[in-house]
Amino acid sequence: QVQLVESGGGLVQAGGSLRLSCAASGGTFSKYTMGWFRQAPGKEREFVAAISYIGGSTYYEDSVKGRFTISRDDAKRTAYLQMNSLKPEDTAVYYCAAKYLRLASLTSDYNYWGQGTQVTVSS
Repeated sequence: QVQLVESGGGLVQAGGSLRLSCAASGGTFSKYTMGWFRQAPGKEREFVAAISYIGGSTYYEDSVKGRFTISRDDAKRTAYLQMNSLKPEDTAVYYCAAKYLRLASLTSDYNYWGQGTQVTVSS
């Protein structure tokens, strides 16, 4: 069983930056692909980025490519999402998720979820 806790959300002006963290407990962290998803009011939860176990591969949703960077520190059992050049349309609750081994981008592929952290980007 893996427990995930996100932190780092907040209010930022357009063009600003935030770094989200996802601390994991339980399980063998290095064997889990870590993903970030987001859900805006009235919309479905959508994929943002993922990083494979061992950290060899990353995958991004098109609208965040070049602005967001996902990373992980297996020694600290933590995944990160560095968000730069933020836009008002990035406003959402951001969720960290974990799945065993292989990289994936569907919400249904992920077994473990955090409680979410709010990111609000003002124009």
